[in-house]
Amino acid sequence: MPKRRTVERARAAKRSGKSASTQAGEFVREQIREIRGGKHGARSPQQAIAIGLSEARRAGVNLPPPRKGRTKKSTRKSAEYAYEAGQRKRTPKRRPRVSRAVSRVLEKEPRSTVSRGALSRHAKAAAARRKRAGLVTSAAPSRKKKTAARRPAPARKSPARRPGPARKQAARRPARTIKSTTRRAAATKSAVNRLTGPSAAERAVARKAVQARKRGSSKRRTR
Repeated sequence: MPKRRTVERARAAKRSGKSASTQAGEFVREQIREIRGGKHGARSPQQAIAIGLSEARRAGVNLPPPRKGRTKKSTRKSAEYAYEAGQRKRTPKRRPRVSRAVSRVLEKEPRSTVSRGALSRHAKAAAARRKRAGLVTSAAPSRKKKTAARRPAPARKSPARRPGPARKQAARRPARTIKSTTRRAAATKSAVNRLTGPSAAERAVARKAVQARKRGSSKRRTR
């Protein structure tokens, strides 16, 4: 039986307009917590999720059973039974011996099937199956192919890998080194100074240099 807190959370999710699968997620999370806590085990992540979905259907969540061909026949029949019992279309039979037998079997199952790694692997595998089946449509806009001009510098082809004419042009072009970059920056700075004149800091440095030369010449004269 699910806890009252889990049922209340599912009803609150229904009142807020969330889907049936979101409501059933509360029961699946409760099963995962119970397995991790050591109450019982599960043979696989799929079995833990199936137990949670069955409890959700029995609690009245409007989650229809899987269609024919999606799961095994026994799984589909069990889901139909739980769904009809939750929708008050069928009166479930009490079978204590079967319930005890199922509990004893589940107690012997491992607990590691709902670890973070196991659930992550299951989610990735399920997503890959949906993608292969064409059930996932990419909502992301199509990205434009990057041209050579839009690519960053390391992503461009080296001269050795370019076609003949482009390789010749690249060979003629001077290589960018630290020295060439420094010379280019100094030339740009001098051109700017010619147009705008020296800055205040440069004028102060020049003035100090002139004063130092004057002091040196006056000392030599006094000697």
